[in-house]
Amino acid sequence: MEGYTTVKHDVLVIGSGGAGLRAAIEASALGVSVGMVCRSLLGKAHTVMAEGGVAAALANVDDRDSWKVHFADTMRGGQYLNNWRMAEIHAKESPDRVKELEAWGAVFDRTDDGRILQRNFGGHRYPRLAHVGDRTGLEMIRTLQDHGIHQGIEIYQEFTIIRLLTYSGKITGAIGYDREKGLFKVFESKAVIIATGGMGRIYKISSNSWDCTGGGISLAYHAGAELIDMEFVQFHPTGMVWPPSVRGLLITEGVRGEGGVLRNNKGRRFMFDDIPENYKNQTSMDEEEGWRYTQGDKNARRPPELLTRDHVARCIMREIREGRGSPHGGVFLDIAWIKEKISNAPEHIRKKLPSMYHQFKELAGVDITKEPMEVGPTTHYIMGGVKVNADTQMTSVSGLFAAGECAAGLHGANRLGGNSLSDLLVFGKRAGEFAAKYAKENTIPSASVDQIQRIIEESLAPFNRSGSGQNAFQIQSQMQDFMQELVGIVRNEKDLNAALDKIEALKKQVEQVSCDGNRGYNPGWHTAIELPHMVTVAEAITRAAIDRKESRGGHFREDFPDKSEEFGNVNISIKKDAAGNMKMERVQKEKMREDLKQIIEEMK
Repeated sequence: MEGYTTVKHDVLVIGSGGAGLRAAIEASALGVSVGMVCRSLLGKAHTVMAEGGVAAALANVDDRDSWKVHFADTMRGGQYLNNWRMAEIHAKESPDRVKELEAWGAVFDRTDDGRILQRNFGGHRYPRLAHVGDRTGLEMIRTLQDHGIHQGIEIYQEFTIIRLLTYSGKITGAIGYDREKGLFKVFESKAVIIATGGMGRIYKISSNSWDCTGGGISLAYHAGAELIDMEFVQFHPTGMVWPPSVRGLLITEGVRGEGGVLRNNKGRRFMFDDIPENYKNQTSMDEEEGWRYTQGDKNARRPPELLTRDHVARCIMREIREGRGSPHGGVFLDIAWIKEKISNAPEHIRKKLPSMYHQFKELAGVDITKEPMEVGPTTHYIMGGVKVNADTQMTSVSGLFAAGECAAGLHGANRLGGNSLSDLLVFGKRAGEFAAKYAKENTIPSASVDQIQRIIEESLAPFNRSGSGQNAFQIQSQMQDFMQELVGIVRNEKDLNAALDKIEALKKQVEQVSCDGNRGYNPGWHTAIELPHMVTVAEAITRAAIDRKESRGGHFREDFPDKSEEFGNVNISIKKDAAGNMKMERVQKEKMREDLKQIIEEMK
C-alpha cells in the first residue's frame, strides 16, 4: 500500500486567487480551522493578471450610478440568462467589498477630491471600475494575502488536488500530492470550497495562466455536482498576436476605456459598422462624442469599442476573415491617437497603463504612445461552471462550495469586464461564511481507505506504462489545437461533432498515458494527472455547445446565428449519470422577482 499523510481542517479551500483568499479569510474569521491549497506559490494565482479594475457602483465619478444600474447592466450583458439573485447580491454588495479591500490596505487610484477613481469599461453604463493603474488584480492579491496571512490559515503551497473525497453524498475532504516531492496527502474536511479559476489552457490561444485547466470544475463534476452554462466561453477581444511567444497575452480593456480605438488595415474604425439595436441609445456614432465619454462627460455616449466583449470579438474576427486585418492576423488598437486631444499624451498613457506600456515595449518592441498595437481575440473566461446556491454558494453536493470563475450563474451568457474581480470578493466572502457555518453544524464523515488507495493507484499508473504509453504533452497539444479550431469563437454543428469525436478518441489515449523518471517535480506526471480533468471540461463545453442551437452572448453558432425563444430562458445542465456518462438537461430558469423586473424595465 502506498503511504500518505493526513491533515484535518473544518474548511478546506482549493485555490489561492481572489475568491480562495477571500473565502479563507472569512471562514477563519468565524472561528473555524481553515486549510488553503495552492497549485503554485502563494501570490502566483491568475488573479494577479487582472488589469482593468473592480466593478462596483460607488458612484464616485458619475452620481447617477447605483446598484440597480449595475444589476441591469449585468443582466443585459448576460443576455438575461444570469441567475438574477446572484446578480442582485453582486450589485448590492460590491461597493462594501471594495471599501473593505481599501480598509485592508489596497491603494486605488484617486479622484481629485480623494475618492476611489473609477473608469469606463465595456457594457457598463457609467464609469464603474475601481482600479490601480492596469495592475488591479495584483494589488487585490497583495492586499488579501497581507491580510490573510495573519488570520491563522494553514497554507499548503505547490500541491495538486487529484480528487474530492465523498461518503454517502457528503464531502469528506480531498486527496492531493506535493508537486516538489510527489508525496500524497489526504485533507479531511467538513466543508470544501473550490476556487480554482478558469479553463483557458484547454485552448491553444489563451490569456490564462498555466494552471487554468478547469481542474476544479472537473473535480466538482466527478464528485456529483451539477454544471451549467458550459457552452458560454468568453473570448476577450484584445490579446497580443505578435510575437508568437506571447500570442494570447491579455491587453486590458482599460486601453479602450482610456480612449483606445480599433482600426483595420485601412485605418478605419470598423466598430461603427455594427452597433446592436439595444445599445444604440447608449453608443456614440460620433468620434468626438465618444472621446468626451472617455473623459467622464456625463452627457456623452460611450464609443463602440466599449460594447460587450462577445460583440467586439466577433467584429474583429469579421475584419480578419474579410482580409482587412493586420500583418500578423489581428487588427490595430490605437491609443497613441489621443495626442490629438491631450498635450502630454505619452506621459498620460504611461501613467494610466504602465503594464501595457512595459508589456509592448519589452515583448514586441512597440511604443504604444507612438504606434498602434496588433490585437486579436484570446480565450479568456468561462461563464459556465459549477452550479451554486445564489446565497450560500453551496453546490448540489452537501458540504461542497464554489466561488469565482469556476462557479456559474452570475454572468449568464457573457461577463462584463470588471465583474470578475467583484465576483471574487462578493461570493468568496459568502462561500467562506456559509462553509464555516456548515462546518460548525456537521461532523467529518469517515474517509474510505479503499477509496484513497484506489485514487493513489490510478495516479501512479502512468509510471507503470513508462516507455510504452502515450505522451501527455502531445495529447494536450492536440486537444488545444482542435478546441481552438472547432469549438472557438464561431461554431457550427459539423465542427462541434468533429470535436466530440476527437474528445472520445482522446479519452482512450489518456487512459494509456505514460511518464518517466521519479515523482519529484515531474512535469510529465503533472500533465498526465491533469489531462482527464481537461478532457472532461472540453467535453462539457462541446456537448453544451451542440445542444444550444442558437447564438447568444459568448456562444455563436453560424448555423443558428440568431437568438431563439426556445432557449431564451433555458440553462443547459450537465450531470454525471450512474454509468459515468454526461447527462444533459435543459432547465427552465426560475422566474425573476417583480421588483427586479421593474428595475430592468426602468433601465431600458
